[in-house]
Amino acid sequence: MVEQKGLSTEAEIKAALEELPGWKRDGKAIVRTYDLKGFKAAMAFAGTVGELADRADHHPDILIQYSKVTVTLTSHDKNGVTDRDLRLARQIEAAAKDQLA
Repeated sequence: MVEQKGLSTEAEIKAALEELPGWKRDGKAIVRTYDLKGFKAAMAFAGTVGELADRADHHPDILIQYSKVTVTLTSHDKNGVTDRDLRLARQIEAAAKDQLA
């Protein structure tokens, strides 16, 4: 299990979002929608996100709408965004670069 500290500060979240294109704050979560090349690509990407999340023992909400995949990250046990969410967002972003290229 990955150790996590408490909630990230607003400054930490803002700084992270500046480095994560397309991610935005949505209440107590961070969210990004990826537009892929069709349903099959969206399903493959959602599977990749699932693998990354499972390895991190952290489980985002994943919404698939044909070619769009929306990922929502929050730490329910901390009632907001933590470093764990920000780390997973960075990993997802790196995977997206590979799959969207």
